Amino acid sequence: LCCECGQSHLVLDNHLYNFQDEVDDELICHICLQPLLQPMDTPCGHTYCFKCLENFMQEYNFCPMDRKKLSFQQCHKSSLLVRNLLDKLIVLCPFKAECQQSMQRCELEAHLQNRCPGFRKYKSELQRKKNNPISKGKEDPPTKGETNTPKDPEVPSGGSSLVAESSGAAVVSLGTAEPGLVNPAFEETEEGENLPQRTSLVAETTTIEIHREDPEEELGMRIVGGKDTPLGNIVVQEVLRDSVIAADGRIAPGDHILEVNGVNISSVTHCQAVSFLRHPGPVLHLMVLQEKGFSNKTAQQDSPSANREVIHVTLIKRDRSEPLGIKLIRKTDEAGIFILDLLEGGLAAKNGKLSRNDRVLSINGQDLRQGTPEAAAQIIQTTESRVNFVILRQPGVQLPDPAEDGSTFNSSSSSSSNGGSPVHHRRRLDQNHYRRKSNYQKGYVSHEKTVAIKKEPKESLGITIGGGRDNKNKLPIYVTSVQPIGCLFRDGRIKRGDVLLSINGIDLTHLNYYEAVSALKSNAASHSVTLKALEILSLNSTEPSLDIREQGFSWSPLWITWLGLPSYLHFCQDIVLSKGNLESWGFSIVGGFEESKGNQPFFIKTIVPGTPAFRDRKLKCGDEIVAVNGVPATGMSNSELIPMLKEQRNKVTLTVVSWPGSLV
Repeated sequence: LCCECGQSHLVLDNHLYNFQDEVDDELICHICLQPLLQPMDTPCGHTYCFKCLENFMQEYNFCPMDRKKLSFQQCHKSSLLVRNLLDKLIVLCPFKAECQQSMQRCELEAHLQNRCPGFRKYKSELQRKKNNPISKGKEDPPTKGETNTPKDPEVPSGGSSLVAESSGAAVVSLGTAEPGLVNPAFEETEEGENLPQRTSLVAETTTIEIHREDPEEELGMRIVGGKDTPLGNIVVQEVLRDSVIAADGRIAPGDHILEVNGVNISSVTHCQAVSFLRHPGPVLHLMVLQEKGFSNKTAQQDSPSANREVIHVTLIKRDRSEPLGIKLIRKTDEAGIFILDLLEGGLAAKNGKLSRNDRVLSINGQDLRQGTPEAAAQIIQTTESRVNFVILRQPGVQLPDPAEDGSTFNSSSSSSSNGGSPVHHRRRLDQNHYRRKSNYQKGYVSHEKTVAIKKEPKESLGITIGGGRDNKNKLPIYVTSVQPIGCLFRDGRIKRGDVLLSINGIDLTHLNYYEAVSALKSNAASHSVTLKALEILSLNSTEPSLDIREQGFSWSPLWITWLGLPSYLHFCQDIVLSKGNLESWGFSIVGGFEESKGNQPFFIKTIVPGTPAFRDRKLKCGDEIVAVNGVPATGMSNSELIPMLKEQRNKVTLTVVSWPGSLV
């Protein structure tokens, strides 16, 4: 335990405190969402903890709140007044069993060192263990003084809902359109606790104008998702260095692209989205949903009325950009949208006429009985002043827990002492490649073919290749072009995008790029060549032909085509995440088994800034989760996988397959 705060945390992380009262939002760091420690001010007027900002600026060059360009050297200590206000916040001693004292935050360290009986007992137990080496190998049950951070229902846990706040006026769900969206990272509830606060992931809708001197120049980002995948939305996976998007600086990995030049792409296929984003032009208008981090808000209590009734409510905005402070959600089992929560201090909360669980029938005369949260947000954004709601209020209707988003499971399952999953007893696999059926081939299938050709000894194969197991995505070898000068062009059966399996019996699937080039060259010198290849075929003839739009673009396979590969070509890697007791893992997932859709892979949809998944930097949007702590995820539903993730308290090993997003 830390000798300054008396709690368990990583050496490089901030101290942890149990605050007696709710702390004003103005004194909260918007990176760690805890009261500020060693506060630092930015030139754009935001304040963060010194360690939080320092860690963030090692990876990014913009302010986490408004994304304005920023360097750490431009920041300075907050005023003495602010620092004193923070030091005077009242905290509780973490050793609740032995000490019930409260004090100012700046006095806690002295209290622990000189007066706290609980910390004194903890130190004596440590000393006893040091002096008694026999006990080191024993697994004695910990005493009260040796436990990790004491349970305290007043401490806000990791969050429970994934909510997006429009810059115009409404707060909408990032992924409520897909029943599979779950947020294992956003809820950490100890068994038997009833936490009064919830944490919401706030995101903002922003319109960004991108200018290109060369209308044909690629934007320089990779995207994943589409309505033909469990991800649903189009999500930025990566921004390439020195690209148009990187130079602009406003788009980051994890952003959801909603519109391109006024065209809604939130419900188009992956190929259609790529086509829209690759369309040449000097100016590109993008509407994106950008995460701004977690925001702690007190959950509002339900206010059921005696009878079902239709109510008319009018909210008046002072200007077009003023938010209403309403969290909207879409149920998975019922059409329409519902009020999940009213943000404390917001316009709707002050008005007092809207309630949690109200169903929104219409806004400003536009029928939303079959609508979505995104549609409601759009209406509110474009309204100058008066926002007229017609809502249906009925007693006894409960919304699903926002952490589950329609999925049902026991969120307080007991955790095993070693961090494993006592609920699921499945065979663990100790393999790099999880041999399983390709569990996602929607839109694309793979077809193996053998090509045997006769050639002159000095005649070139005439192909260029990409991939290799030394590639950062550990890709198989694939054909990037077939040149008109070689024998394979004349034969016509090997095509761009084919995955090469072997040449003259030599396996190519485990080779790095240079090994594959060497193998192809040496075998090309013979009179006959036999190639085994995998062709990935599209099942949808109505998809746009992207080849004609790729002039000026570096060619690489689309992200969605990789999903059609058989599992023996998947390269699985283990990613180990660690977190503190009060942290969330920081990612959300979609997919899993559903009766109507069968087996679908689990994909990473959201990675939250400032969380363990974000800091680790290895996990990316669009990655497929193959296993959790060695337990295969194939065939699981959300309600099976989510408890497994929640049970892992401080450490989890995710086995993932990572395919590069489509380049636009």
